Amino acid sequence: MREDFTTENMVQDGHTQAPLSSWLSRNPPLALASLTIFLLVLAVYYQVLGKLLTDWWQFPDYSHGFLVPLFAAFLVWEKRKTLLATKITPAWSGIAVMALGLVVLLLGIFGSELFLSRISLVILLTGLVLCFGGALLLKELRFALLVLLLAIPLPEIIYSQITFPLQILASKLASNLLPYFGVPVLREGNVIELPLMKLEVAEACSGIRSLMSLFTLAVFYGYFMEKSVWRRVALVLASIPIAIAANAVRILGTGLCVQYWDPDKALGFFHEFSGWVIFLVSLVCLYLVHRAMNLFPAKRRQI
Repeated sequence: MREDFTTENMVQDGHTQAPLSSWLSRNPPLALASLTIFLLVLAVYYQVLGKLLTDWWQFPDYSHGFLVPLFAAFLVWEKRKTLLATKITPAWSGIAVMALGLVVLLLGIFGSELFLSRISLVILLTGLVLCFGGALLLKELRFALLVLLLAIPLPEIIYSQITFPLQILASKLASNLLPYFGVPVLREGNVIELPLMKLEVAEACSGIRSLMSLFTLAVFYGYFMEKSVWRRVALVLASIPIAIAANAVRILGTGLCVQYWDPDKALGFFHEFSGWVIFLVSLVCLYLVHRAMNLFPAKRRQI
């Protein structure tokens, strides 16, 4: 059984199979209803969105979130001609997806879990597209909707599960490299003991910030610079070891400055400035990976 809003009159008029541009002109009440529902969604989520904007502004780990909605909007704008030509087949299944989004929202509100409240918005938007536009329109917008997930901070339980192993890994890599530069070390967990002082690889130095930012930028870079889906995925995955290695190099540089320069300066200006330098180096490494991939021709596909 089809899930389309198919009635005899709608089939005769061709409304359900008309392109989006034609559907909007022939169905102004439904188009107005779609816009009204979208505005109601924004009204329901204004507190959730307000807190999300605050987190982007206050926490450097999530500052890349400001770029994500802009990129998603660009994706929609870039495909505007394709979207307007897409056949509209409204589906009842979209209502079920919308209901799921509202249930997740309630779970997030009553469970005081911001992640659920935020991710419910993406689920609800997916349901709206499916309900009023159909599966074909959702297929065209799926990448833009998935990109929005990059702007949502990870739940604390997952964040801590990722951060601590990164702290240990960065400590291990740096402590293994320092002896090659004549610096004796003793590592205990995430603490690196040098002859002059102890270096603690704190949560802020775990590399999670650069990892999340580089991962997001790798998605952007892959979209603009590559047509092959598999190469885009490879670039995004390559950002993970690049960010981890770059953070270990940053800690290595800090240890060398402590040993051979000035501990106060090493943990002050140099520590902050090196973060930006290493991140730029990470971007260069991502570019070099892409250049290396171009040495091997691949069949091109487009998302």
